[in-house]
Parts: sequence; C-alpha cells; structure tokens
Amino acid sequence: MTNKPYVKLEQITKSYGAHTVLRDVNLSVHSGGVLAIIGPSGSGKSTLLRCINYIEPPNKGIVTVGDVTIEGETPVSRRDLRALRSKLGMVFQSFNLFPHLTVLRNITLAQERVLGRTSAEAELIAMQLLTRVGLADKAAQYPSRCSGGQQQRIAIARALALDPKVMLFDEPTSALDPELGLEVLSVMRELATSGMTMIVVTHEMSFAENVSDHVAIMADGCILEYGPSREVIRNPQSARARQFLRAVNER
Repeated sequence: MTNKPYVKLEQITKSYGAHTVLRDVNLSVHSGGVLAIIGPSGSGKSTLLRCINYIEPPNKGIVTVGDVTIEGETPVSRRDLRALRSKLGMVFQSFNLFPHLTVLRNITLAQERVLGRTSAEAELIAMQLLTRVGLADKAAQYPSRCSGGQQQRIAIARALALDPKVMLFDEPTSALDPELGLEVLSVMRELATSGMTMIVVTHEMSFAENVSDHVAIMADGCILEYGPSREVIRNPQSARARQFLRAVNER
C-alpha cells in the first residue's frame, strides 16, 4: 500500500432541510483495504456510501477516489461524475436486478452500454464472474427463479463486470436469512482476499472484525471511533460505542 489513500472523504456533511444526517465526516481507505462501517440504524452509514458515488451529493466536503476529486459545494460536471462512478461499484440491500432479463443479460447489458464491449466480450466476462460467485448454472434463469442469496451474488457479479476499483456494499445481507447471508459473505471474503478495495456498511460483526482491515463506528452522523478492526471492536473507547457493541452482542 502507498501512503496516499485511494478513497478519501474530507468534512463530508449532508443535510435534508433542517435535518443533518452527516456532520464533518473524515475517512480514508488505501488501495486493497477493506473498511467496515458499523453503527446503529439511522446513524448515516448508508447516506455516507451514497455520498461517495454522488447518488446523494454532499452539501459540503471533498470526495476523492483515485485521481478524481469533487467538492460538495461546487457544481459537478458530467465528465467528473462519470470519472468518479467509473471507479466505483455498488451493491445495495435490495438486489435491483431487472426481472424481465435473464441473469446473464443483467450482467452483460451495462458492459455493452457503458463500456462499449461487444456482446461476445460481455458474455465471456459475465460467465467468468458467474463462475466466480458460484452461479454459472443460473445464466439462463430469470432473477425470480433465484433465491435472495443468489440474486445478491448476481448483483455483485454485475457490479464487478464494470471493472470498478472500489466496491461499496450497503448492508448486502440485511434482507437475507442467515444461511443465505453466509453465501454472500463468502463471496465478499474472496473479494477482500483478492485485493479489492471495499467499503462495507454492515451489521455482520464477524465480517467486520475478521475480514475488514479497519472499522469505523458511526452514530448521529459522526464517526465515533476508527481504527484497526479487532482493536476497535474488542476495546471501544467511547461510552456510545460500547453501548452499541453491547447491544449487538446481546442479540
């Protein structure tokens, strides 16, 4: 890893009217690093992910991904927005697959339209990724014929097909039962091992402690604690962080 972070967030602030969701958030992730963001519901975790790829433009602050830097208070050109998003893949809580397209076509469509790949090139890459997530046999199926865990793995394959440098995960297992969630977490572990830079909003404490390099605990739109994963989870310093982790461990 170089000393310069690949993803850097500086003083990110996001408000909706009088309601402030994020307050001067600062975070950084180096290339190949895995950051887990944990914290109680409503703490701003998902909004922070959406600010990174400008689904929700921040009101203030600076987002840097690779060689692209965008300031929240200035108008963003289409060119800069495309450059930013070309480096980012995102997997949501809901799978957001096209129900009328086959699994294979769900993965090839954006490759052809965004990257300009031929159908043959896109299909080859899609099949390689479906094999990687253990679903090559589902290529001709429609999403409705797949389980929730399978659909989420297809969504991961679709995001990877656009060659992102960073993967953003917004609680990818929250809509799944524990057994299906393990299928998805297994794919995410493999991605982390392969060196993919990842930012993961999650309630999966085992993943946060054992797979991520660093953990950020959020509450009330702020970063309460940040540091090496096991150190933060095993020995939180603030009373609010201890309260959250105690509640999680008592479930």
